[in-house]
Amino acid sequence: MEEKQRELTWEEEEEGATAEMWKYVFGFTEIAVVRCAIDLGIAEAIENHGSPMTLLELSTALSCDPSHLYRIMRVLVHRKIFKEKPTQSGSNGYAQTPLSRRLLKSAENSMVDLLLMGSNPVMMAPYLRLSTQVQRNTSDAVFDEVHGSDLWNYGAENPDHGKAFNDSMACDARLAVPAALESCPEAFKGIETIVDAGGGNGTTARLLVEACPWITKGIIFDLPHVVSTIPECDRIEKIGGDFFKCIPKADAVVMTWILHDWTDEECISILKNCREAIPNDKGKVIIIDAVVEDNEKDYNKLTRVKLMLDIAMMNSTKGKERTAKEWEYVIREAGFSQHTITPTHTVQSVIQVFP
Repeated sequence: MEEKQRELTWEEEEEGATAEMWKYVFGFTEIAVVRCAIDLGIAEAIENHGSPMTLLELSTALSCDPSHLYRIMRVLVHRKIFKEKPTQSGSNGYAQTPLSRRLLKSAENSMVDLLLMGSNPVMMAPYLRLSTQVQRNTSDAVFDEVHGSDLWNYGAENPDHGKAFNDSMACDARLAVPAALESCPEAFKGIETIVDAGGGNGTTARLLVEACPWITKGIIFDLPHVVSTIPECDRIEKIGGDFFKCIPKADAVVMTWILHDWTDEECISILKNCREAIPNDKGKVIIIDAVVEDNEKDYNKLTRVKLMLDIAMMNSTKGKERTAKEWEYVIREAGFSQHTITPTHTVQSVIQVFP
């Protein structure tokens, strides 16, 4: 029989509340420390060394002041991003963890580009005016007001930022697409041609074509200035255009983290164009996007990520993260007859949509 949990006293609740609020006081400091680790290449230095490194070895390899680096590493160890472990000489050193390996720029499961985009000053500035967004009676994001244009035009006008944004989306695709193939392989069976709509630098299309040899042609479809920078690739065609006007015809249209950028009305418009692009008999739309749990009893370890992602959407775009019911609404309104939702071990689910 489970022991009944003791109720906290008023003093204990007050003490806990103070400690909890301090986390928010220094919330931005944590991402600054992680970004510092990326900028310095701490994970790469330890990985290349091949064994735990002492503070002196690490500071020498990185050309850093040991006293400053120690303070950074103390935070990173406390947050369990790195760990302390004896070196070959017996002295204490720093070693990798599954978290720190996500900070390796060339690692297969690297999340560096996502972390850099999340802490990018351009993306962070609108957060300081989040209350303005909440008070405004408009779907336009406060990003537009802060930077003088929406996220997409800003990227077009500032190529370095546009590249960083597309790199972050590619970083996510390298996590999301393998998870989708593992959790829902049937979604991609029998498809010979596929359009990666809003495909950015084409990572999703390339991953799918490599993993599914039966796909004879993948099409990367995005704005002309985006596709013009994509290198050539076997079985991949690049087409510039606007998915609000039309989408190239194929057996399937895949959209990875696309529809959450747009309002319901805009999603319906995009999905209608998807409907026109696919055949009635075997056509489908594959949406790789988050599905927010409807109530607290369904919350899981990724719910917090989805809720924070929803705030990011409100901050930077017109869109939002949708519940299963909200997904059903836009899919039905676009004229589709049925859909299925398959969770994966990442933030996104695989939503198959049928004519």
